[in-house]
Amino acid sequence: MIKFNMFIAAIALTVPTLVAAAASAPAAKLEIAFIGIQAPTGAIMVALFDSEASYNSGKPIRGAAVPVTKSDAATLIQGLPAGRYAIKSFHDVDGDGKMDTNPFGMPTEPFAFSNNAVPSMGPATWADAAFYVSEAGAKQSITIQ
Repeated sequence: MIKFNMFIAAIALTVPTLVAAAASAPAAKLEIAFIGIQAPTGAIMVALFDSEASYNSGKPIRGAAVPVTKSDAATLIQGLPAGRYAIKSFHDVDGDGKMDTNPFGMPTEPFAFSNNAVPSMGPATWADAAFYVSEAGAKQSITIQ
């Protein structure tokens, strides 16, 4: 429950602020497609992490709000150095900028992780969600549930 609250806070607080890539970093790109969207409203809030420590602390290196108007949505993140990354995301159906939860702190809005990693008593682990972005780039297809 506390882990979900940290997950929610990290995305809600950091998505509006995009961190610029380092000037010396190669310009690899990450294409992210979100599928299985049930409600064509609001936005998918995306947080990108570059290490297990940042993933667990809720301090993403990039964030995005991807508008939702149909059953799928996509975004492109550019200027990434090659390396391992993981994504935490949620569908902000009502557009209020935060993930809604029940009185016990459990999410009531759809959420998902890279690799379609499955959460267990909190967010999916870094080991399950992490993927590699090469200098040529990478693609992730994430099913929002």
